[in-house]
Amino acid sequence: MKFNAVIIGSGPNGLAAGIRLAQAGWSVKIFERNKTVGGGTRTQELTLPGFYHDVCSAIHPLAKASPFLQTLPLEKYGVEWIQPEVPVAHPREDHPSCYIFRSLDKTANQFGKESITYRQIMEPFIRHWDELIPEILAPFSLFPNHPFLMARFGLEGLHSADTFTAKLRTSKMRALFAGLAAHGILPFHKMATAAIGLVLGIAAHTVGWPFPKGGAHNLTKAMAKHFQSLGGKIETEAEITSLTQLPPTDTILFNITPTQILNIAGKKLPASYIRKLQDYKYGSGVFKLDFALNDPIPWIDEICRNAGTVHIGNTYEEIANSEAETACGKHAEKPFVLVAQHSLFDKSRAPANKHTAWAYCHVPNGSTKDMTEPIVNQIERFAPGFRDCILSKHAMNTEAMQAHNPNYIGGDINGGRQDITQLFTRPAGLFDPYRILDTNMFICSSSTPPGGGVHGMCGYHAAESVIKNSHTVKWI
Repeated sequence: MKFNAVIIGSGPNGLAAGIRLAQAGWSVKIFERNKTVGGGTRTQELTLPGFYHDVCSAIHPLAKASPFLQTLPLEKYGVEWIQPEVPVAHPREDHPSCYIFRSLDKTANQFGKESITYRQIMEPFIRHWDELIPEILAPFSLFPNHPFLMARFGLEGLHSADTFTAKLRTSKMRALFAGLAAHGILPFHKMATAAIGLVLGIAAHTVGWPFPKGGAHNLTKAMAKHFQSLGGKIETEAEITSLTQLPPTDTILFNITPTQILNIAGKKLPASYIRKLQDYKYGSGVFKLDFALNDPIPWIDEICRNAGTVHIGNTYEEIANSEAETACGKHAEKPFVLVAQHSLFDKSRAPANKHTAWAYCHVPNGSTKDMTEPIVNQIERFAPGFRDCILSKHAMNTEAMQAHNPNYIGGDINGGRQDITQLFTRPAGLFDPYRILDTNMFICSSSTPPGGGVHGMCGYHAAESVIKNSHTVKWI
């Protein structure tokens, strides 16, 4: 059977591309190497029976904010969003925690006299969130739909995190922003590292930092069901290593990264494009731990016990040092650690009166060092007695992350380093970053704008490029 399009990879971006093309009346088939769809958005019993852990992505503000995913009837297929009482908490030694509530005022008030600074930064973007988020989750444009809003965001977000926080006068506010900015997995002196912190902070006040009840996999399973309801086909346990394995098709979309594209289709790519993909840079990796717990994490600060996500790093300086050491190929003694506490709000994640915890830290790309003790030490530092709560744990270094999802080259969960040189036109520096020159091949993975995160917008924009160019491509 011939298809109008085939897609390699069934993560959120591959599914989003398939849905958009199916909406346009195209016949589409998705190929997935694993037994189930999902990419980095899967849930498994990694530790003990009855304890359900998100294997990779766990908290989904950008999925909730996604302009495309918002249009899909995912609730019809079982997606139920859970909103923790506190989206983000950040414990500090010998000081009260800092945190983000959904309420702007409640969050700002923790900063006392400096609350006005927080409001001045956040309020204009919160007020115009519905106009801002489609611009942010899109490829670079010389003519944005809201030029003045984007100019204002650029004046803040294009700064390095170091420069941005220079105007924050309290250590509490600086620490809170450091935890947000560190999601970019870049050293804080790099240009535009303020942008990710701003986006995630604004999202906490607008859409929250929610997650799907029952596990992240419920999101991609719902997307797959909707895709199939539109006539789309999915074949699992089908690893594509050569274009010759694909059925007859007009268009090929790769929901994979440049390294894999070169392995699968290198002989069919223009030489100039091959050189661009060979020059593509991957970022730092992650080391991840999942815990089965006898009790909730015994945080000293009560606010942390009501938070969906907890950032561990104490001060701005400590987190900045951790990210800088990682970027230099070192392993921080006190790494920045992200912790998610799903079972506090979702009883389906663990047996009665038991709990789960999800945690990771950043490590050099390709690292095989066991970071279990540094991560546990960091949690224990702010939650004495945590070790005694652990029933079982499951670790994944960068090699295990890449084995689970080949898109995570060297443990890079963002599909490529997200610095200023690869942020807007990744992976090849072209104005249309999705189309492989004038061929019938397109890229729809997080190696294209807007990059990493569960939002499906890379796939959506790639599908739009396919539709726009469908009459001008060169069939190969």
